[in-house]
Amino acid sequence: MTSEARNISQTVSEFILLGFPCHWEIQFLLFSIFFVTYILTLLGNMAIMCAVHWDHRLHTPMYILLANFSFLEICYVNSDVPNMLANFLSQTKTISFARCLLQLYFFFSLGTTECLFLSIMAYDRFLAICHPLHYPVVMTIKFCCSLVIFCWVYGFLWFLIPVILITQLPFCGPNVIDDFLCDLGPLLALASACVPIPGTVLICGTMSSLLIFTTFFYIIGSYTLVLRAVVQVPSVAGRKKAFSTCSSHLAVVFLFYGSVMMTYVKPGSGQAEGMQKFTTLFYSVLTPFFNPMIYSLRNKEMKDALKKVLGSS
Repeated sequence: MTSEARNISQTVSEFILLGFPCHWEIQFLLFSIFFVTYILTLLGNMAIMCAVHWDHRLHTPMYILLANFSFLEICYVNSDVPNMLANFLSQTKTISFARCLLQLYFFFSLGTTECLFLSIMAYDRFLAICHPLHYPVVMTIKFCCSLVIFCWVYGFLWFLIPVILITQLPFCGPNVIDDFLCDLGPLLALASACVPIPGTVLICGTMSSLLIFTTFFYIIGSYTLVLRAVVQVPSVAGRKKAFSTCSSHLAVVFLFYGSVMMTYVKPGSGQAEGMQKFTTLFYSVLTPFFNPMIYSLRNKEMKDALKKVLGSS
């Protein structure tokens, strides 16, 4: 990049996050709705973590992964929702350049970690149902913890290159982001209004697509083999339990990946105006809210553990 471009890039010191522009009364109503959703998301995922921690029957790889996944969801909503709530009550709705890039990095790193967690949860169910005799030998607590560490470390390494590339882009003046967070697509669109950036768009799109489709097809392939094995289980009760567990996992997978694919397969490609913020809202705010209900309502062990945590009889 030329020195002139570098100088231009310094002209933007902050961005304006439009969020959901509307009358003040509706802004306050949306603030109230999302605040309640945020609190319930934190409570629901914390309840699952506490249930797994306190109930020794749940000290198995599947529930250890689920507890870590709930912790991930708490981190995920905290990467964007508090700032979104503050913007509802803000007059300026600004975010500094540094904070914007920091939010982008944490938001996408946690999203990458979620893709990896969903993959190893699919692997855990594949191993447990398709190879039950090998499961206790392969999926030990130590190996399970190693998989968890791998997800967190690799998740935060994967998106480093795109973020570094974005820090080098020239932002020459337009600084309005029609979204409630610093998302990849709007930032690339602002930069491309200054100079053509086909290389950066290609790299970001390729890395996003590679991660999304690799993990998605691995998960679908794993659960296809799992469901085929479930059909062959002779016990009706065994089939029902296995199918219940897998259907919960698949519901979360389709909720998350459905909206993610709409948003990030071609970042900066010019989606319908206002559409991206709603798909982002769905997987970043609503999916973490639904996950505790999905995982607990169809799982007897988890329901029993949650009753103990909540003090129910």
